[in-house]
Amino acid sequence: MSDTLQSFFLSPKEPGPFGLIWGIGPAFLYPTGTHPFLGSGTFSIGPTVVVLRQDRGWTMGALMNQIWSVAIEEDRKSLSQMFLQPFLSYTTKTHTTFTISSESTANWNNTPGDAKWTVPLIFQISQILKIGKQPISVQIGGKYYADSPRYGPDWGVRFNVTLLYPTGRRPHPAETTSSAK
Repeated sequence: MSDTLQSFFLSPKEPGPFGLIWGIGPAFLYPTGTHPFLGSGTFSIGPTVVVLRQDRGWTMGALMNQIWSVAIEEDRKSLSQMFLQPFLSYTTKTHTTFTISSESTANWNNTPGDAKWTVPLIFQISQILKIGKQPISVQIGGKYYADSPRYGPDWGVRFNVTLLYPTGRRPHPAETTSSAK
């Protein structure tokens, strides 16, 4: 198991100008890694922000956080790391979603001569369906690493199954119409 990153966002109830949805808050990195190769060995905190816009099946935006070490385990280095996730997706009327994104990280403490950035370019396809009465999302995708540290990966594959528990949908103000004249 690797470290756990938890983010909290404060966000307005309604979209802002140009239909922008945004949130800002703290991010916490808990050192839950079960092996030194799988975790940082530090408790870290920092700011996080998300900005996105949704329109006619399209979702576009970015998620970002920057974390710094607060408490470091013995024999481990301090952490100063940024995460940047721009994304663009399109969802069809049959609930198939095509997504292109990146989950780039910058390790500001890397030694000179080693790449600070890990930059995967990710393409994913997901589909919402039901097994019995349970809605699920099934996703498959591939990654190409445009940049990574020495001995870093060149490519990767992702497969996810997510159980969905919808609670209802409130229509967006632009989707409602009035028949009163």
